[in-house]
Amino acid sequence: MQNLYNLNVAAVDVLPTPDDIRQRLPLSDVAADTVFQARETVKRILDRQDPRLFVVVGPCSIHDVDAAHDYALRLKTLADEVKDTLFIIMRVYFEKPRTTVGWKGLINDPRMDDTFRIDEGLQIARRLLLDMAELGLPAGTEALDPIIPQYISDLIAWTAIGARTTESQTHREIASGLSMPVGFKNGTNGSLEVAINALQSAARPHSFLGINPFGQSAVIRTLGNRYGHVVLRGGDRPNYDSVSIALCEKALRDKKLPVNVVVDCSHANSFKDPAMQPLVMRDCTHQIMEGNTSIVGLMIESNLGWGSQSLPADHSQLKYGVSITDACVDWETTEKMLRETHNKLKTVLPARSAA
Repeated sequence: MQNLYNLNVAAVDVLPTPDDIRQRLPLSDVAADTVFQARETVKRILDRQDPRLFVVVGPCSIHDVDAAHDYALRLKTLADEVKDTLFIIMRVYFEKPRTTVGWKGLINDPRMDDTFRIDEGLQIARRLLLDMAELGLPAGTEALDPIIPQYISDLIAWTAIGARTTESQTHREIASGLSMPVGFKNGTNGSLEVAINALQSAARPHSFLGINPFGQSAVIRTLGNRYGHVVLRGGDRPNYDSVSIALCEKALRDKKLPVNVVVDCSHANSFKDPAMQPLVMRDCTHQIMEGNTSIVGLMIESNLGWGSQSLPADHSQLKYGVSITDACVDWETTEKMLRETHNKLKTVLPARSAA
């Protein structure tokens, strides 16, 4: 008889179950309260019960846990400073979708050497999220692999579905069962329709294959997630301008969806040039000052150092706090962006909410 099974599989390595990892790194009361309160805050913002903007800000991807801790400590201090206007969530991306090949993120390849020690990566990621939550700083991430949320989602306050996966049925189903608000990015070409369709899909119940906390194959049956929203990240051209925002508002109203818009200041909206991110944020701030009521959140790719670097064979040559994926603004620029927005909007947002 011919062998027909796993012809292109080199090995199958068994991982610890989600329950195993959670028992090794259990959720503390302080961490649980941070996540719960953050989720509720974002929901209140989306429901227009809280006039603030939420801002997801942080590295394009996490590759150095020490630098991530350093960044988190700085961000927590800044978050407390601007908290009456901006609700800060740290961007903590552990998975990176690749157009072809490349480093797939801290969970998939924590040693950054193609050994793919996912067992280590899951624990490193959960430890960092626990440390942040115990600090009182909520985390936002991208849901890419359909299994990973079982390991870390109890520590996530906000989730993005990326431009490459917004059209994916699998990711729409996952979002329908996630316990936090979910932002769907427009398609890589700028298409808003895929994000609108995703919102409608994720708001409905679904049944799909997954694993339970004990690692068993299971049918996951969801209730639907009513806290989905659009994230504009640009496409063939930027789409943060007032005309693009108005078109997005109309598309949401036409489908009887909540008119909530988050603008990603990076990616195609900045032509992947970090120097453009402050300009995008300033434009969105001015739209709000001039009467916009739909922009409820912003995203910024930010790190300790400016720009990006290639991943060298000798990891000791890595520059501390500099992205190895998309280029980021540095910490000094991040402070200026958030403080400027805070100062301009601190009297505007309460009035917008009252209107």
